[in-house]
Amino acid sequence: MRKSLLSFALLLTAAAPGRAAEDGEGPPATACGAKPPAGAVVLLGQGKPEGWVGSDGRAPIDWPFADGILTVGHGDIKTEKTFGDFELHLEFNVPYMPQARGQARGNSGVYLAGNHELQVLDSYGLPTESHECGAIYSQVAPSVNACKPPLQWQAYSVIFRKARVEGGKVAKKARVTVFQNGTKIIDDAEVVPTPGGLGNPEGSDGPLLLQDHGNKVQYRNIWIRPLG
Repeated sequence: MRKSLLSFALLLTAAAPGRAAEDGEGPPATACGAKPPAGAVVLLGQGKPEGWVGSDGRAPIDWPFADGILTVGHGDIKTEKTFGDFELHLEFNVPYMPQARGQARGNSGVYLAGNHELQVLDSYGLPTESHECGAIYSQVAPSVNACKPPLQWQAYSVIFRKARVEGGKVAKKARVTVFQNGTKIIDDAEVVPTPGGLGNPEGSDGPLLLQDHGNKVQYRNIWIRPLG
């Protein structure tokens, strides 16, 4: 009986959405449908999206929204709130574009602190490269390809630590850990700002920015929990 109960408990644990990270490093909420923990800031839920502006700071945004889903529209968008060290949960769905190739196939991007692009792309079944889905663009390739096929919802779960600046110089680079669909694909990697971001000073707090790359990528269930 004890063995049966243990097996049942393990089954429940495996089936449940991942938990939020504790203060400091830890396993983040890695599953689609993960609920925001106490202290999290909900950036996109079921209600009308609020707190988003264009990359120029103007509102309202010109991205279609229905049933909790925000679809890429016209222009990059960013949060009005800014964040330093944080845990991010975000879900995305890339369109099916069989005639497109490379960067023209389901492309968008998630800029951490407005500076560091976590690539969104239809990279299902492709070799891991620093420009494919799950990469910190042109810097860090994912260790494995954890992508689902297009038209399926996927989850990014991120632990981000901003750069540390001392005496006007970067003493420690920003660091990032990324889980995609429950698989760790980037492990505490050092990163520098990605070209095409907002260009905020390293070490400063920054917004979350979602990129318009001309493809109808969808987003839902986005929340950030600041870390101490």
